[in-house]
Amino acid sequence: MAALQSWIIRNPLLAAGALAVFIPTIIFVAKASWSTEEGGHGPIVLATGLWFLVRKWSEAVPVMRPAPVGRVMLFFIPLLIGYIVARVTQIVEVEGFWMYGLLLVVLYSTIGSAAMKLLWFPLFYLLFVFPPPETLVAAVTQPLKIGLSEAAVKLLYTLGYPIAGAGVTMQIGQYQLFVAQACSGLNSLVSLSAISLFYVYVRHQENWRYAFILLLMIVPVAVFANFVRILILILLTYYGGESAAQGFLHNFAGLTMFVTALLTIFALDALIQPLWQRYSHRKLAHG
Repeated sequence: MAALQSWIIRNPLLAAGALAVFIPTIIFVAKASWSTEEGGHGPIVLATGLWFLVRKWSEAVPVMRPAPVGRVMLFFIPLLIGYIVARVTQIVEVEGFWMYGLLLVVLYSTIGSAAMKLLWFPLFYLLFVFPPPETLVAAVTQPLKIGLSEAAVKLLYTLGYPIAGAGVTMQIGQYQLFVAQACSGLNSLVSLSAISLFYVYVRHQENWRYAFILLLMIVPVAVFANFVRILILILLTYYGGESAAQGFLHNFAGLTMFVTALLTIFALDALIQPLWQRYSHRKLAHG
């Protein structure tokens, strides 16, 4: 923390300029995204990301060197123009990323590429603060929604429930449901993946091979958690009616999805780690 405070004291104008760009945009992102279910992970990511950045900062201090001015301006000018345009148009998905890119260039100008490489994880992780572009969400969400919806219908039908479905529309008993974007969308995968990524890196960063195995499981786990949520919402509708599924219990289903994903990552870690350690010891024993 002291090292970061020292950097701010040595670069007061840059720090003030960065805050002047950061504060209005992050307020805009908070109002437009963090207040929604899909973007509710934003404050958690921001807090944990800044905490980890402060924690890693002292490791990067010995290699900090100012970057060449020409190289900095090559990135700074187009990013500044892009940020101004995004600020005027008020498109939250665009403005957040332009702002963050601008802050990264400002940081690069004072600490250089070697230090940026040491800080790569918190800097990458903080990207999850901002909502992904809606076009990307729409492209990935639709097949995901259809696949999870069909799987939920088949499972419940096999269990004897009076359910049928076509695409993302389902009929169970006298109720018709539509799997909304929040129930199986990319945004929920982003939030679950971000928190899981943080857990894996902080806990297993020294063993990158094992960490990589867990990272490969993040998206399947997030998809599984979405599937559990869809099942819960269908069953809530069947037993409690539409009002139950769309009220408080709908939010409870979202919390259940989040907890399911985290517990699954923890369980996989607890299950795989002893096997990995056994494999590693055996490999060392055989040279």
